[in-house]
This record gives sequence, structure tokens and C-alpha cells, in this order.
Amino acid sequence: MDHNQQATTSVQDPDPTPGVPAAKIALDRVAKSFDGGRTFVVQSISLAVPAGALVALVGGSGSGKTTTLKTINRLIEADSGTIHVDGASVQSLAPPALRRRIGYVFQGIGLFPHLTVGENIAITPRLLNWSAASISARVAELLDLVDLPRDYAQRSPKELSGGQQQRVGVARALAARPSIMLMDEPFGALDPLTRDALGREYRKLHDQMGLTTLLVTHDVLEAVLLADRIAVMRAGRIVANGTPRELLRERSDAEVAALMDMPRRQALRVRSLLEETGS
Repeated sequence: MDHNQQATTSVQDPDPTPGVPAAKIALDRVAKSFDGGRTFVVQSISLAVPAGALVALVGGSGSGKTTTLKTINRLIEADSGTIHVDGASVQSLAPPALRRRIGYVFQGIGLFPHLTVGENIAITPRLLNWSAASISARVAELLDLVDLPRDYAQRSPKELSGGQQQRVGVARALAARPSIMLMDEPFGALDPLTRDALGREYRKLHDQMGLTTLLVTHDVLEAVLLADRIAVMRAGRIVANGTPRELLRERSDAEVAALMDMPRRQALRVRSLLEETGS
């Protein structure tokens, strides 16, 4: 089945639809202000991510994408509303315990420069008191998974390229075998070829491992190519949601239509160039 057709429940409706997997992540009327309620970065958002889906949050700078993402693992505390992960309120777990069960890939990678690659990957298993043998085996397994040589475990992050560092970032997020991944512009700082390759490789990992992923990206084309569903944010609200095919046909909101026309225009331009060159 094409991955764009897998998740059919409404992104904004936290109630499960018959025949569709229940939400692994559910936000209900979540709001966040950083100035005591005078203005809101996130305004009464309701968002459901079905089990096994890859959902992309897109929108302009300041639309509330990253703040919304960080309320899920409580890197930012919501002011109101409820958030559930695997059916349990995130408030029922201490923030460190919650974060150890959810994979998180940072914007800008965020590897610790004073640790080796292997030590970076092993951070969460060590916090969970895994045995040394289990940690070593998991580091080797994850390096295989993200297509890096096992001897890279002994290297410093500064010895790696940007793309290799991001592979380590993904491996670190997967180290404790989470079923949920939160990704904040994970490929944004990479060159186009590396970005495309890592995006496709992550989508393959997502499917192979049965993950549930919420991906923040400003790249609409990336969202269209990778995600099962796309939620468009503007001024702290979700203003459109649906499959890529549905949103490419969206015309009820002029700004959403303009946003979704970007990949269409790019595709038409590439097609025109190919026809001109006879390819």
C-alpha cells in the first residue's frame, strides 16, 4: 500500500475512527502562552496521530510547530488541555521518564561533542540501567540500522559529516526501542542530496519498525513525499489536515492552497525542463 494512504483518521479528531488504529499521540485543546496569556503560540490544538502513521506538521516560522511538538514530551509544559501517549496522560509520568520512552531527534542534531558516537547512542540505555553487554550490542545493531560502520562507535562526532551525524542522532533516538518518534526539522541543515536520502531511509525505518512519527518540517515537498498525513499550522492553530493528495486539492483556504501549490509548481517545472531536454 502507498504510505500516503495508510492513515485515514482525521488529524484534528482525537477520537478513533472504526477500522483505523487508535491514536498513539492525542492532543485535546492544548494551548501555550509565553507571556502570561496575552498571546498564544499554540491555540486550542487538537491533534491525533494514529498508531503506525507518519504525520507532518508544516507551516511558516512562528506558527507553533515546534512548541506543539515539545508539549508532547514536556520539554515545554502546556498551559491547558490534555495530551495522551499510548492512552496515558503525559502528566502521569515524570518528564525524564516520559522522555526516555519517546524518541526525539533534535533540530541541529545535538550530539554531545565530548562523547564518542557509541556513547551518544548509549545515553538513554545507560539511564535505564541496561547492562554493558546489552548496550554494546544495541549500539552495534543501531549503527547497522542507520548504515554506518560499527567502528564509528569509537569516533568523535566532529569526525563525521553532517549526514553521518544525523544518522547517529536517529540511532540515539531509537536506542531504547521507543514506538514513538518526535522529529524537529531533522534534515533541515543538510545538503539536498543527503536530506533526500536520509528522509527516504527514515521512512523505510519507520515502516520496518512499526513506528509512530510526528515530524516538524518547513519543507512542504518533504512532507508530501514522506508523510501519511499533513497538518498545516498558522498562528498557533491547525488550519488544514489530510493526506497529501487531499491537501494538494485543497482550495477552501487560499494560504493553504498557495502552500500546497509549491510542490506542484516544482514538479511541473522539472517536468517542463525534462521535456525541453528530451529526457
